Amino acid sequence: MSALICGSLAFDTIATFPGRFAQQILPEQLHILNVSFLVPTLRREFGGCAGNIAYSHRLLGGQPLIMAAVGTDGAEYLRRIESWGASTALVRNIADTHTAQAIIITDTDNNQITAFHPGAMQSAHLSQVPADADIRVAIIAPDGRDAMLQHAAQLAQAKIPFIFDPGQGLPMFDGADLRDFVAKASWVAVNDYEGQMLCERTGETLASLSRSHLKGIIVTLGAEGCDLWQQGECVRVPGHHVDNVVDPTGCGDAFRAALLYGIEQGWPLERSVALGNRIGATKVAYRGGQNHPVNLAELEA
Repeated sequence: MSALICGSLAFDTIATFPGRFAQQILPEQLHILNVSFLVPTLRREFGGCAGNIAYSHRLLGGQPLIMAAVGTDGAEYLRRIESWGASTALVRNIADTHTAQAIIITDTDNNQITAFHPGAMQSAHLSQVPADADIRVAIIAPDGRDAMLQHAAQLAQAKIPFIFDPGQGLPMFDGADLRDFVAKASWVAVNDYEGQMLCERTGETLASLSRSHLKGIIVTLGAEGCDLWQQGECVRVPGHHVDNVVDPTGCGDAFRAALLYGIEQGWPLERSVALGNRIGATKVAYRGGQNHPVNLAELEA
């Protein structure tokens, strides 16, 4: 059986500015801002939440089924996904547009300037959750607004349990939207900041949200691990120390891949979360969201 991964496929262009933005931007001249940064290092990574989650999920031995949209420049990405042995049958090609792209410049203080072009992601809602697919579990990851709303409704209609993972897309939704997502989901996964925003917009607390039909609310805390909320009770699942932190990009997606895999296998939720912490810690030692290995011995730990 497959795990359906609804979310974005994107290209990340990442550059490093060997200086400080603050030394190049004059506050008194912001009304006529015109700056240029020399970036001697540049790399392009495959990214997007759906792609990153599917990558780690496949390495763990899962069968990810990606539902996303790419543009006219997406053929290379599709070939990459197929090279993992994963299906691209539900990836829609959108003519006359680009695949979603993030252009990120980082200075020596780790400040970032990012430009994001959604491109084909804006048409992801044109794809529908297949009613006849052999899907055990799904995840709604950040995507176009209409796609997230419609895919959640379609999964609920098909009675397919899913993780609601709003990520950076959470600000697109008001309290009513978020309460509706939670009502349809079986699990909610957020980081600590997103968890606070979710509570503010719904008028709930994590404890009260967890005292419901939800099987769990998972709040990631970076290196500290994560909090697992079930029926009003919170358990801290400790993180893993990493000596060589290279790049946190995609760490949350690697975590979610392991969470999805564990749920798919029928594991207790705490075991799934613990695996997520280990896989997330592995990822931060590698650049990009899809270049890290997975030690299958982790599954037996």
